[in-house]
Amino acid sequence: MGGTGYTGVELLRLLAGHPQARVEVITSRGEAGRPVADLFPNLRGHLDIAFSAPDSGRLADCDLVFFATPNGIAMTLVPELLAAGVRVIDLAADFRLRDAALWKRWYGMEHACPELLAEAVYGLPEVNRTAIAAARLVANPGCYPTAVQLGLLPLLQAGVVEPVGLVADCKSGVSGAGRKASVGTLLAEAGENFKAYAVPGHRHLPEIRQGLEAATAGAVGLTFVPHLTPMIRGIHATLYARLRDEGADPQALFEQHYRDEPFVDVLPAGAHPETRSVKGANHCRIAVHRPGDGDTLVVLSVIDNLVKGAAGQAVQNMNLMFGLDETSGLQAVALLP
Repeated sequence: MGGTGYTGVELLRLLAGHPQARVEVITSRGEAGRPVADLFPNLRGHLDIAFSAPDSGRLADCDLVFFATPNGIAMTLVPELLAAGVRVIDLAADFRLRDAALWKRWYGMEHACPELLAEAVYGLPEVNRTAIAAARLVANPGCYPTAVQLGLLPLLQAGVVEPVGLVADCKSGVSGAGRKASVGTLLAEAGENFKAYAVPGHRHLPEIRQGLEAATAGAVGLTFVPHLTPMIRGIHATLYARLRDEGADPQALFEQHYRDEPFVDVLPAGAHPETRSVKGANHCRIAVHRPGDGDTLVVLSVIDNLVKGAAGQAVQNMNLMFGLDETSGLQAVALLP
C-alpha cells in the first residue's frame, strides 16, 4: 500500500531481490495503471507490474501487506485486513505508540482503532524478535528511533548509565523528509546547508522514550535534537550518557550485547562509523567512546534511514513473521563511494 515514496521504492527494490517473496499488488491512486518501472527506472527488468488503485479484495488475497503510506492511512484499513487473515507491517507511525491520547497529541488526529495499539508489536528485531515472529500486526520503527535505541539500550538495560540527562544529537539525509514537494528539501535550500529542526519537540521523541523506558522499567530523561544534512541517505546519531558505574567496560558490554545480531556491527574501540558505510545496507554500525576517561560516554550509531531505518527493517520483520532466514534478501554490501 503506497508504493510511490522513497520508502516504497526501497521496499520494492529489496523485495524484487528476495528469493522467497513475490510482489502481487502495488497501490497508488494517483499512478494507477502506470508501470512501476516508468516511475522508478532502477526497477526496470526486475519488477514487471503496474500500480493499481487500492482493492480490498486483492489485498485480502495476500499473505502480508506493507503500508508505506502517510501517517493516518493504515489505521483505517488494518482492521479489515486482519479480519481477513492478512498480516500487516506498517512503516508509518500509526501503531508505534501504545497510548492513543499520546498518539493524538503528536499526530493531531484521533486514532481509528485504538483497540489494536496493545496488540501491535514494535518491530525492532533486536528487542522484540520472538514477539515479531508471532505477530499479526507489526509497527515498523522510525529511522531516528532505530539509531538512537540501538545505541542506548545496552547501556540502560545493564544499568551502567544514568537514565536521566541523555542526549541524542542526530543528523539525517534529506530523503528522511519523504518524496513530497517541499521548499525546505529543494536542492537550493538543503544543499550546502546544515540546520537543526523540531527542537521543541519531534514526533519521534515519544517513540524513542517509550522504547528506552521499556528497557529500564522507569522514567527516562532524553533531549533529542534532529538535524538536516545535505546528503540523500543516512542517519548519524551522536548519543551522550553519564556513567553510573565507573568500573564498567562499555566496549565489552556492546560487543556482548550484540554478538549474535546479524545487522548490528560494533566497531573496534576508537572507531568512528560513517554513514556511507551503511548506504543501501540493513546494518547499524556502532562505536562507543569515553572521552578523557571521564564520566560521559559517547555512542556513535549510523544507519541508512531508508533501509535499517525503514524498508530493510520491514523486510527483516517479514522474514521473522514467516519463519524465513532473518537475513534473506538483506545481504547486500553497502555502496562505496
